[in-house]
Amino acid sequence: MPSETLWEIAKAEVDKRRSHGSDGDGAEIGEKSVFFIGSKNGGKTTIILRCLDRDEPAKPTLALEYTYGRKTKGHNTPKDIAHFWELGGGTSLLDLISIPITVDTLRTFSIVLVLDLSKPNDLWPTMENLLQATKCHVDKVTMKLGKTNSKASAEMRQRKWSVMQKDHPDRELIDPFPIPLVIIGSKYDIFQDFDPEKRKVICKTLRFVAHYYGASLMFTSKSEALLLKMRGVINQLAFGIDKSDIGKLQAHSPMELWKKVYEKLFPPKSTSTLKAIQDPARDPQYTESEVDEMRIQKDQELEQYKRSSSKTWKQIELDS
Repeated sequence: MPSETLWEIAKAEVDKRRSHGSDGDGAEIGEKSVFFIGSKNGGKTTIILRCLDRDEPAKPTLALEYTYGRKTKGHNTPKDIAHFWELGGGTSLLDLISIPITVDTLRTFSIVLVLDLSKPNDLWPTMENLLQATKCHVDKVTMKLGKTNSKASAEMRQRKWSVMQKDHPDRELIDPFPIPLVIIGSKYDIFQDFDPEKRKVICKTLRFVAHYYGASLMFTSKSEALLLKMRGVINQLAFGIDKSDIGKLQAHSPMELWKKVYEKLFPPKSTSTLKAIQDPARDPQYTESEVDEMRIQKDQELEQYKRSSSKTWKQIELDS
């Protein structure tokens, strides 16, 4: 009997997944995506490595990185797959948010926003810029989904309100995030040494933000207990059912009021500072003529490729 070809193996794998059921709208069960965004050097990579049980040093994320994890539910059952995306650069690479979140992945997507508690002056603008950019893109993709699958789009809009009781007093004051959202305050070990009044403002502000967006909120540090709790929440997003703490939090102020209260104590740094991204290749102390000439040539080739790819994708968009 001849051995199976690669295509036959791939087809058998797809058929096996389909035989285990789907949600009825094309989104396969057992395959989810988690997108980590947040503060630059805030600990996103470390959290991902911990969740995947990878004992390796965390390296700086320069742009957008991808990895994945697998988990077996039981004996002789197919493994669930979790796709982990990470956006580097803090708020400097907002355009890259659109790459992992597509019509095909939207219904199985979750967002993890990691905020560095040790840098409170950057916390609000980082949170605001990233969540607004992500929400804007998700809304666009949801509208696009509605043109081809109105049922799935309607279910998504309904699902985002499912965590809020119909008679909840804050129902008219909040705006639940369109897809599951977890907010993690990192470096709590440094944060706990802050002035008590500053800690109180930061905690209350983050609790309100989580309440406003229908998100879960937690803190993490080098503490093993906090790391285990954080890992459990992330694994729930990646391999289980998402949940929210929206019904447990109490806040009655609009977002703009909280922003003013927070920024009065922690004024944000200039926008230019937030958007700046340091490129070691352009640092004068590393100048080397032959390498720099080759770099210029490759940059030009990359720009030409981008223009060519942009035309190709636009044509695909029109054809579809």
